[in-house]
Amino acid sequence: MNVIYNSENYYVVEYPSLHGFELIDKQAARSTFFQGSVAETFAQSMQHAVDEDDSVEHVDEFLEGYDDMMSVPLTVH
Repeated sequence: MNVIYNSENYYVVEYPSLHGFELIDKQAARSTFFQGSVAETFAQSMQHAVDEDDSVEHVDEFLEGYDDMMSVPLTVH
């Protein structure tokens, strides 16, 4: 597990052994998990967003586009 992005609003966690990424919306306390070809597409899109502008505001705006997909509520164990 590797945290590849961390802002006030989002975490992006890479799970190399699962070939997947978890996207977590900290404010809404929900997440989603991408695996396989969807994860590859997400990683490429995120890299493109960072290459365009690596500011927190820009990357958060990019990740905000995935808000509708984040439907898994976060729970604390």
